[in-house]
Amino acid sequence: MTASAGAPDATPILHVDMDAFYASVVTRDRPDLHDVPVIVGGGYRGVVLSANYLARQSGVRSALPMTRARRLCPQAVVIAPDFEIIESVSSSVMETFRRVTPLVEVLSLDEAFLDVRGSTRRLGTPYDIAEQLRATIHDEQGITCSVGVAASVSVAKLASRRAKPDGVVVVTPTQTTSFLHPLDVGELWGVGEKTQAMLHRLGLVTVGDVAHTPLHILRRAVGHHLGTHLHELAWGTDRREITPRSGFFGKGEGSPDKSMGADETFSRDTDDREVISRELLRLSTRVTTRMRVAGVAGRTVTIKVRFADFTTITRSRTIPEATDVTQEIYRTAVQLYDALGLQRARIRLVGVRVEGLVARERVQRQLVLGEREHGWSEADRAVDRATLRFGKSAVRPASLLG
Repeated sequence: MTASAGAPDATPILHVDMDAFYASVVTRDRPDLHDVPVIVGGGYRGVVLSANYLARQSGVRSALPMTRARRLCPQAVVIAPDFEIIESVSSSVMETFRRVTPLVEVLSLDEAFLDVRGSTRRLGTPYDIAEQLRATIHDEQGITCSVGVAASVSVAKLASRRAKPDGVVVVTPTQTTSFLHPLDVGELWGVGEKTQAMLHRLGLVTVGDVAHTPLHILRRAVGHHLGTHLHELAWGTDRREITPRSGFFGKGEGSPDKSMGADETFSRDTDDREVISRELLRLSTRVTTRMRVAGVAGRTVTIKVRFADFTTITRSRTIPEATDVTQEIYRTAVQLYDALGLQRARIRLVGVRVEGLVARERVQRQLVLGEREHGWSEADRAVDRATLRFGKSAVRPASLLG
């Protein structure tokens, strides 16, 4: 069940989970902390938000009281979380997912389901896609992730747990029962401690015990709805579909993103302004296309610049009116980059983000005396119509050709 090349397309669901996410982000630029136990959390009386794997070996885990965590691992270094950086990294990771498939269901800051059945012709098997994602996230963000690949969301979730840390596990349809049935019922996704204890009292200790209990008896013992759900989980046949959404950062499901962005790591570090400017245009195009699809516009443009030594800086500017026009976002991004005065600095990654998004219909654009009746906004929408019909490569800025 550990992944091997050539995994079949019958496993289109990926569950991608960052490894010790908070701890990985806060220590990635701290080489002095790479080989010591690290706990991320609040004050002395707070709780553990995350711990690296060295700290976990001492029994430290998320939600543990900080006082107990310190007793379990007194040699650990405790770091307060920087939520601004954590959310920025999370947004970049989710954007990486959306470059692979639009069918991304975000579960939290550090995990998401992806349905890649529409991407296999372009990117290879689901296993290939999983490996590409792991490599991209490691290269662009300096952190690792684990990926479970399966035919259903519940099995993919369990597979990613088996892949940790920094691995891929593929469970094909023919392997599903041999993978699931030896597990304790408490490992099934959505089965909490109370349900686990109830099932154990009934003599249903393993997933296989649940699977081989006649459905009518299972329903009578635990209730019709729960019995049916457990039966499906035990056979890996849950029919739950991926629901694209961004439900994190405190937003409700289905509510719009507060920002949209994209970044790209150069194949080689560069100090060539022309190359960097061209990439800013590519990223601005990608972001504003997504904004127009979502029907939003924004006023604050932020660029991210990561240097060869992984030092990362951001710069922002708020423009007078909310916009979804590619050229306006690009022009602001270039101005922000030029204002940094970087001539010989080697750049590893650049990113563009538009923040403070509002519904497009709420934006009342001020007319400018002498302005053309039809301008960049109409051109963008014409390009959108062409790409929708003929594909992403149908129309693009001349500087991005080749």
